[in-house]
Amino acid sequence: MSKILIRGAKVLGGEPQDVLIDGAVIAAVGTGLPDEGAEVVEADGKVLLPGLVDLHTHLREPGREDSETVLTGTRAAASGGYTAVFAMANTFPVADTAGVVEQVYRLGQEHGYCDVQPIGAVTVGLEGKKLAELGAMHESAAGVTVFSDDGKCVDDAVIMRRALEYVKAFGGVVAQHAQEPRLTEGAQMNEGVVSAELGLGGWPAVAEESIIARDVLLAEHVGSRVHICHLSTAGSVEIVRWAKSRGIDVTAEVTPHHLLLTDELVRTYDPVYKVNPPLRTERDVTALREALADGTIDIVATDHAPHPHEDKDCEWAAAAMGMVGLETALSVVQQTMVETGLLDWAGVADRMSFKPARIGQAAGHGRPVSAGEPANLTLVDTAYRGAVDPAGFASRSRNTPYEGRELPGRVTHTWLRGKATLVDGKLA
Repeated sequence: MSKILIRGAKVLGGEPQDVLIDGAVIAAVGTGLPDEGAEVVEADGKVLLPGLVDLHTHLREPGREDSETVLTGTRAAASGGYTAVFAMANTFPVADTAGVVEQVYRLGQEHGYCDVQPIGAVTVGLEGKKLAELGAMHESAAGVTVFSDDGKCVDDAVIMRRALEYVKAFGGVVAQHAQEPRLTEGAQMNEGVVSAELGLGGWPAVAEESIIARDVLLAEHVGSRVHICHLSTAGSVEIVRWAKSRGIDVTAEVTPHHLLLTDELVRTYDPVYKVNPPLRTERDVTALREALADGTIDIVATDHAPHPHEDKDCEWAAAAMGMVGLETALSVVQQTMVETGLLDWAGVADRMSFKPARIGQAAGHGRPVSAGEPANLTLVDTAYRGAVDPAGFASRSRNTPYEGRELPGRVTHTWLRGKATLVDGKLA
């Protein structure tokens, strides 16, 4: 059927309404809408959100298909309520040319579980020495607007300035992985009391904060846009808050795991908790939640970083950094932000759909749930509670820090331009 009637959904957490989808668009929103000729989905008070948008996803293809592929990654995205994801450039080969970003873009079009927008590398080979083909990637079929060497910091100030100047010409943005490499040599976890007790190399907060401070000043000088990836410290929050007060064009993201988990978990030596930037302190977690609530931090981004079993099931020092996150992100945000009263569901829609779509210029996404808009939608059973079981993940990898942990909320349906990609919690 081309028509779908979602009956009795709390649109952005408000009063129950009906939403009629006709083809690829929302035809009507109201109460008592007729169901003639439509497939009916009984929402029973579930929350209806615009399709989620992730500005920070690692899909691994090409080159590391043992970890994830565009197909499995977009299936995971649909399972988590996402209708669009931005794919990071640290693939093999690196997405630093028009050819590679077009390959990723076309794979996303072929598989269809969500839209895939490639992120282009800032520098050739992520080596930080020479600007990549930024203009060519922007002018390609992929239309790249976001550039990042994520996984590596663009630590050379001259290169960073040139990148900011270059993307300014077409309204692009540089997304920085803020990590001063000389301050984090041999780092294994957050530098603090726990690292001292465990004897693990520390990753100091200043290594993040010093790069953010430099880059917001460069963005101000150039008059360009800079985005801070996976901000993780209370000090970083204050720098971004200061920059915004000066009118600097800076945006920032926080991951779900940095909103919930702390470095105390590293005491288990379980490599599932090894991530970059590392899990920080309870003080940092509190500051991040408050900053997301007050708008200093603009968005939630997953930093979905899949790894095969052998790369994580080993001793801590040898383990890869990263966690999968697409399928649990909304649940973590519900627990840390909604159930604590820091955000309502309209605020969640803002931080996980409207703003990331705006920052990344994702056409057709992050739009209001109203007549005439694309039918990119997510239906969430917010009353559900259950233990996380990675065996049921759509992702190819299972490196989740939440295995066995009870989390609230479950995405039951996802629609991409009116086509169901998830139905009753199962991939369509």
